[in-house]
Amino acid sequence: MNLLELTYDQLVAQFHQCYAKGGFHAAALYRAFYSQAECDPARLPAFAAAPELARRVRADLETARPAIVDQCSQDGVTKLLFRLADGLAVETVVVPMTRHTTVCISCQVGCRMGCRLCETGRMGLRRSLSAAEIVGQVHAVKIGLGLDVRNVVFMGMGEPLDNFEPVVQAIRVLEDQRGLDIAKRRITVSTCGRVDGIRRLAALNWPQLKLAVSLNAADDQTRSDLMPINRQYDLADLKQALRDYPLARGNVLLMEYVLIAGVNDSDDDARHLADYLEGLTARLNLIVYNPRLESPYAAPSPERLQRFHQALVARKVFVRLRRSKGAGIRAACGQLGAAFNLEQPASACR
Repeated sequence: MNLLELTYDQLVAQFHQCYAKGGFHAAALYRAFYSQAECDPARLPAFAAAPELARRVRADLETARPAIVDQCSQDGVTKLLFRLADGLAVETVVVPMTRHTTVCISCQVGCRMGCRLCETGRMGLRRSLSAAEIVGQVHAVKIGLGLDVRNVVFMGMGEPLDNFEPVVQAIRVLEDQRGLDIAKRRITVSTCGRVDGIRRLAALNWPQLKLAVSLNAADDQTRSDLMPINRQYDLADLKQALRDYPLARGNVLLMEYVLIAGVNDSDDDARHLADYLEGLTARLNLIVYNPRLESPYAAPSPERLQRFHQALVARKVFVRLRRSKGAGIRAACGQLGAAFNLEQPASACR
């Protein structure tokens, strides 16, 4: 019985099934764990008159979250290295906003999507995380470090829609108002374009949930070179899935476009991109490439970036230039998973 992978209602059901108890004890335990990380029922007033129940529950509980074993900061951004129970590791990025904190979490150790512009993709997939390991990253930041986490983005290591069920369960736990209380409208799931996963997500009918898509090219040849997933689900397939995706009033799709010098930053690329976005309720985030280790690519010049941006503005594309932070500690977009041995003690700051 792992509190990190159960919603309140699921915990109540467990208490009823295992101990013939209802919501009173379950609520006390859930509230204590998600407010102060207290997980010993014997220390809670609600269990004072039921020491045997407290003993049984404590014996059945699993509450260990991944351990923060290293961290480093730059420009206000903090990168955390989490060691998992089997010795593998993932990285999580904490981004301070004006009045709250955004946490960029990982869902896999490595990734099997093989995107050529991404450091994590070079690792291959070691394994997927459980819902408890995913939620544990947020719990460690919000409860353990005491930060006001308001937004959670699945933009760390791994492809969320390649680990579908644990990610969906993690979202259910994250949004539970009796626990971490992070609303779906403040949770973003990012994908490289797993059309099958997008359709499965759409079938859940969670229109408040934000969906981000790493596009990076608007012609199939370039995108297939950068992102092998495009050979399975091409741009036409992806666009149809995005057209069908349910969006709440005022919500938009987030399209991510990493600008790479000489690869996808020409005037023709801007025109193709504007054409592709027509008919989609979307906002485009334009991101300057953050080189991975031994990268064959480079960032475009400031002049080329501005020219590309202005070409999109002229076509009335809803576009924002997104300034990456934390590149010096390899915490920026596409840089996680670099320069450490996942099975040995490591530093997140290399």
